[in-house]
Amino acid sequence: MEAQGEKPLSCGTICLKYLLFLFNILFWLAGGAVLAVGVWTLVEKSDYISLLNSSFYSASAYILIAAGVIVIVTGIIGCCATLKEMKSLLIVYLILLLCIFLLEIIAGVLAYITYQECFPFCYQLDEELRQNLKATMQQKYQQPGEESVTQAVDKLQQEFKCCGSHNFSDWRGCVWIQAAENERLVPDSCCKTPSDLCGRRDHPSNIYKVEGGCIMKLEEFILSQLYILGAVGVGIAFLQV
Repeated sequence: MEAQGEKPLSCGTICLKYLLFLFNILFWLAGGAVLAVGVWTLVEKSDYISLLNSSFYSASAYILIAAGVIVIVTGIIGCCATLKEMKSLLIVYLILLLCIFLLEIIAGVLAYITYQECFPFCYQLDEELRQNLKATMQQKYQQPGEESVTQAVDKLQQEFKCCGSHNFSDWRGCVWIQAAENERLVPDSCCKTPSDLCGRRDHPSNIYKVEGGCIMKLEEFILSQLYILGAVGVGIAFLQV
């Protein structure tokens, strides 16, 4: 006599199983997107973000990377739990989902209110960062042993189309600019079309003179990263709901 087979799954149960599997695939892809944004920020932007001498902004990239890894791992666990129908793994999966949901809501809300609800502290922090960037440009640019700073400043000014921290006049106090053998008024990276010794002319047609300082544009970029963090956190949290 043959052993009695297992009770077949109902149509509703099968549909629910594959819907859950599809959700985990989307969840895994969302985690990959978060991870990619974090790595992109860290790899492509960390060189000039480091000019600010603060870990506050770079922390957003590490948060995105950590969140992406956690979401990817949770999605993999969810897929395995769904396919193998392991109750213990499902319990772990549900606990992780709950934790991620709470953390994403908190991180998302905090990211949006960080620059809107923390005055005057945020203003003081911004002013401190501005002074740090200005001092870095004036004291370390083109100095021996500071090649990484020089490269980061040049990339910052070219990518954001800016000159100086607040404006082009910041370079008047630069040690390198004040050197007797230097003919430049600003670094060549301030020029709209960079070439050797193009920094000898500080006319608006030649340099980024009226476009504003680099610190404002850098802060706008960092703020956009915080908005991405907030949007992703709240978005994935609602996906979980």
